[in-house]
Amino acid sequence: MEIRLLIADDHHIVRRGLVFFLRTQKDIVIVGEAKNGEEAVELTKQLNPDIILMDLVMPVLNGIEATKQIKRFNDQVKILMLTSFSDHDHVIPAIEAGASGYQLKDIEPEELVNAIRKLHGGENTLHPKATNHLLTRISRKDQPEHRLEQLTNREKEVLCQIAKGKSNKDIASALFITEKTVKTHVSNVLAKLDVADRTQAALFAVKLGLDEKS
Repeated sequence: MEIRLLIADDHHIVRRGLVFFLRTQKDIVIVGEAKNGEEAVELTKQLNPDIILMDLVMPVLNGIEATKQIKRFNDQVKILMLTSFSDHDHVIPAIEAGASGYQLKDIEPEELVNAIRKLHGGENTLHPKATNHLLTRISRKDQPEHRLEQLTNREKEVLCQIAKGKSNKDIASALFITEKTVKTHVSNVLAKLDVADRTQAALFAVKLGLDEKS
């Protein structure tokens, strides 16, 4: 079965090297090349590839944002991140954006082809380092204590006040800081706890008994 592939990478040599090698595979057809995320989005609309080899760090629009945009209008296309970054801060956002695969650029050519074929067949392909980050994320997400540990002491104080139903103005008065500073702390608290709003943050705090602390 023919695999229609779009390659998105801002480095010309890397992109051409991938094209040169992958064209030697009888079942892979290179339908287009993009040198930034914005071009990747537009070419996906025009060419409707089966799989996109997507670099993470690109000008104009990075690979994560491009992936988000593409998945909004075409959730059938499979996106395989091919990057030099294997850290948590790159892996998790890429997977959450909608990438079905994550491989490093030091991958052996034959392994890359195998990953592309597996992805086309419906099997997600993750580099072991990416898998470890993902499993850690999943295992920790349901552990409230772990998320609480990510907060600074001041953010914990703000969370305690949120749990008591205090407004930003009241929190500012209680902690002797400005409302603007409170807003910043609240945003950080919501992000670190992975909750959508103050209500969820308050429920989280109550669950841990933080509303009973002074």
